[in-house]
Amino acid sequence: MKKLTFLAVAFAATIFAACGGQKGAQNTTDENTTEKSFEQEQVEASIKMHLDSLAASVGQLKQMPFLKKDAEGFELTDQEKQVKPDYLLDPAVAENATTLSEKYRVLSALTVDKKVAEVYDMPTDDYTKAIAKLAADINDPSFKAIDDASNIFETSQTLYDAMNENGRINYFWQLVATSLVEQLYVVSQNTEKFITAFDDESAANVTFRIVLLTDAVERLAKYDPEFEPVAEAVKPLMVLNAISVDELKSQIAEAKEEIVAARNKLMK
Repeated sequence: MKKLTFLAVAFAATIFAACGGQKGAQNTTDENTTEKSFEQEQVEASIKMHLDSLAASVGQLKQMPFLKKDAEGFELTDQEKQVKPDYLLDPAVAENATTLSEKYRVLSALTVDKKVAEVYDMPTDDYTKAIAKLAADINDPSFKAIDDASNIFETSQTLYDAMNENGRINYFWQLVATSLVEQLYVVSQNTEKFITAFDDESAANVTFRIVLLTDAVERLAKYDPEFEPVAEAVKPLMVLNAISVDELKSQIAEAKEEIVAARNKLMK
């Protein structure tokens, strides 16, 4: 579903009007048509180049370390594992996703929650089935580029390149948004424990990921109505601007309501 061409045409039309184009112009010459076409191509190329750059930066950032069982400095005790989290999404939420955008977002959130369930030694068969069903419903050939659909939350450069090739980069940003929000939501539910997995670099990476994501979705929301709720959901997260673990801990505590609201909007 290649939306960028349409988006660039709309944007180019706006620029043309702002530069003196007349709505009721009667005589459109071949030269003007060629000029517009060139302008549209330039705008499309500019948008695409910027999104490519943002995605490359996202791919270089560290993942939130608590998602790995062997994360340095982070381990749940047997006693802590006895208290299972009650804030994870029920895998059955996959049945409620109807639009393609919703399916991508729910898929991303469930892959995060499956990883958290693994940390607590919880059964994950239902997550596996729900993730497989969503991936089949979405039928995105880009998913073949990664070994396991359960790793979609990592939003790697490999995944972006494949989605770029298949004309689905808009949906890549749906995945990034939901993955980030779901991870922040998980941390906000047990900050004292999960924050121990972070160092200052990974804490600062959270801030940078928010900046990159906000830039991308705000730009896309100008041309794609599907991104308006995403942009609205993630914008309040800009209050998270930590460059250290201590800052991230206090900011997540202060922004807990905003994080919960963002998650609710994305999971509608």
